[in-house]
Amino acid sequence: MLSFDLTPEQQQLKQTARDFAAKEIIPVAARYDEAEEFPYEVLKKAWELGLLNLEVHPEYGGLGLGVLDSILVMEEINYGCAGMATIMSANDLASTPLLIAGSDAQKKRYLGQLTEECAFAAYGLSEPGAGSDAASLSTTYRKVGDDYVLNGVKHFITNGTVASWVVVFATKDKSLRHAGISCFVLPADTPGLTTHKMKGKLGQRASDTAELFFDDVKVPASALVGEEGQGFKIAMQTFDRTRPQIGAICIGVTQRALDESTRYALERKQFDKPIADFQAIQFMLADMAIDLEAMRLLTYKAGWLVDHGARSPIVSSFSKAFGADRAMHHCVNAVQIFGGFGYLKEYPVEKLMRDIKLVQIYEGTSQIQRVVIARNLLKG
Repeated sequence: MLSFDLTPEQQQLKQTARDFAAKEIIPVAARYDEAEEFPYEVLKKAWELGLLNLEVHPEYGGLGLGVLDSILVMEEINYGCAGMATIMSANDLASTPLLIAGSDAQKKRYLGQLTEECAFAAYGLSEPGAGSDAASLSTTYRKVGDDYVLNGVKHFITNGTVASWVVVFATKDKSLRHAGISCFVLPADTPGLTTHKMKGKLGQRASDTAELFFDDVKVPASALVGEEGQGFKIAMQTFDRTRPQIGAICIGVTQRALDESTRYALERKQFDKPIADFQAIQFMLADMAIDLEAMRLLTYKAGWLVDHGARSPIVSSFSKAFGADRAMHHCVNAVQIFGGFGYLKEYPVEKLMRDIKLVQIYEGTSQIQRVVIARNLLKG
């Protein structure tokens, strides 16, 4: 029987995240955004409350919750600040390759570190010359005795300068494209690995974004995740699981835009009556509510499918493409509803608009999602 009800446990989890966002995130979000400062104290409180690393299995110290559970938490955290939520999601992004293909020793060491202390991890796929075309990696690895040696540069890496460990994808031969890519996990303090924080972002400025430089970084054979040549497959399977969390960003930010816009429209008066009385404003609010409901249905379905073992890249791409594009549209409209005040940092909607733009870009642009969708349609 199809049901749209959340379990009592899920309702409590969602409420806990909602209360945390209201108490700990919203009051300080603008300050961290303005300063481009990593919000460690806020995240430590989230970790202590059990809101990080939800999908890590109990045998490694986690709760072993599902993707849908993570979505429920992340939509509430994103209501408070998408930048802080991205930091938390990056831990899941880095953990997923280990959950998919990691050895028991890798899981105990690296996933255990995330649950034993307030630690962060990074996922190193994007490069200066390999964004949407993830198979064209230039970061290389070569076998030297029983070890591997990595060389290259990654950039736009969330948590890059604060991570305790890093998952990185590299190729043994660029001409092999997909078939040449392998996945590795290594401590962030491995000799030869250096980082540089990338500043000056439009939005999500509280999150740490970095370049990673690999200069003859030597790692043991035990650093290989899965088998050689499986890296691209692992990366794509990771995105199938994590893209619904991007849908959660869209839900949280759009819900905040709707709430702020509704409140303002009822308070702001023009021509001796609230602007909420004007049909032009009403239609913008109604469209936000319609698309918000559609975002939830698509995103919850994508998470539910993953949790039930039904790998469905097309549904994950549905949720990300639809959510990202409609959330961007509605955040622009939220600024419009606020008028000149919406353009000021004194009000929250300009930050929502800046933050949500990134969702159309990372973990596969809105255009790449349509490529994924079309390929699935055309191959039947």
